[in-house]
Amino acid sequence: MSVWLPTAPCTPRDCAGHLGARRAPLPAAVLLTAGCALTLLGVACVPAVLLLGPAHRDRLIRGWAYAVVRAFGVRVRVTGVTAGEGRSPVGELVVANHVSWLDIPLVATVLPARMLAKSEIRTWPLLGPLAALGGTLFIERDRLRALPGAVRALAGALASGSRVAVFPQGSTWCGRSGGGRFRHAAFQAAVDAGAVVRPVRIRYLTAELHPAGAAAFVGEDPLAASLWRVVTAAGLTAEIRVLPPIPAGSEPDRRALARAAQSAVASDSANRPAESVHH
Repeated sequence: MSVWLPTAPCTPRDCAGHLGARRAPLPAAVLLTAGCALTLLGVACVPAVLLLGPAHRDRLIRGWAYAVVRAFGVRVRVTGVTAGEGRSPVGELVVANHVSWLDIPLVATVLPARMLAKSEIRTWPLLGPLAALGGTLFIERDRLRALPGAVRALAGALASGSRVAVFPQGSTWCGRSGGGRFRHAAFQAAVDAGAVVRPVRIRYLTAELHPAGAAAFVGEDPLAASLWRVVTAAGLTAEIRVLPPIPAGSEPDRRALARAAQSAVASDSANRPAESVHH
């Protein structure tokens, strides 16, 4: 198997259940319609948004992404370093654990960025066109020969001062365990570009603050089934914690940099501050 094709043991049957309260079909359908409509609106507005200056563009994207997550019936909780700090003066590689399709708009609520994504996402309804118009860097994961070119493209984007978001586990995990290890390739791009790495931890919780399996988008889960599971699961909260940046030059190589970022994300759950921002 190609090293660019990591797999997770998580499956919809074993990991994506919901034991909490459920919404009735009609309210759930309203949320599903609202979420999809806001996503389509984002697709339609991307060309105009790209004409704005970086500060105005980031503010608009954050507001839209937050509205999308809320429209699907999910609360948002932001902790750690907030977006008020603005962009890094150098390129910034945002790295997060990967649980759900919700991760993409969730990261954008705090750190609007270009995405690094598998090429299959280009064909997804709603999210595919939005990703392409938003400058997503697509990777052909089943072609190992394409990996050096993808690293060069990512390094070029970072060297130009862009912020790029990556899910270096390479696959979604249900969030009930530590997940897969961070792959090294994206971190080589950060080293080559002299960028900073911004670790981010994502969790989905029930109203009782237990891990929420309903948000997981794992295995051969159809997107439509995952969308319906999210809108029918009442009391979901998406929590994103933004951790301090790690300069690429602070570690000896890409492997050490990947380990440092993964350690920050994995260990953060045991060292959470009392203060947080609730939305």
